[in-house]
Amino acid sequence: MYTFFKFLHLVAAILWLGGMGFMLLALRPALGTVAEPPSRLRLLAAVLRRFFAGVWAAIALLLLTGGYMYSHAGAQAAPLGWHLMGGIGVLMFLVYAHLYFTPYQRLRRAVDEAAWPQAASAATMIARLAGVNFALGWLAVAAITFLD
Repeated sequence: MYTFFKFLHLVAAILWLGGMGFMLLALRPALGTVAEPPSRLRLLAAVLRRFFAGVWAAIALLLLTGGYMYSHAGAQAAPLGWHLMGGIGVLMFLVYAHLYFTPYQRLRRAVDEAAWPQAASAATMIARLAGVNFALGWLAVAAITFLD
């Protein structure tokens, strides 16, 4: 059972980290070359709506499977890398919650109102916060890899 939960934990982490990588390294740069700002921002909002639904599911899965594995090992027996990964994961969730409830909601409203400068500003903030989470995600991977 433990191995199954570990597998689900890895799947959720890969989907979240991979999605951020796709958005930051492929989608966002490509959008600037192929579309005018209104079309680009509408597409970005639509893509993020779908991606963020998956991120909420990934976070739930990460918390459930991580909690199971942590309780299975016991707090005293858990390696330092696990503690760091857990702390980084909580920080990532807090950054994501802010990203979702503040700049993403601003992006959605601005796109609905065709307020393109505000939408562009929100999209920039989303990219910055996603960049922070992307770096934190790799830090968590390093912690579990090198300190396990």
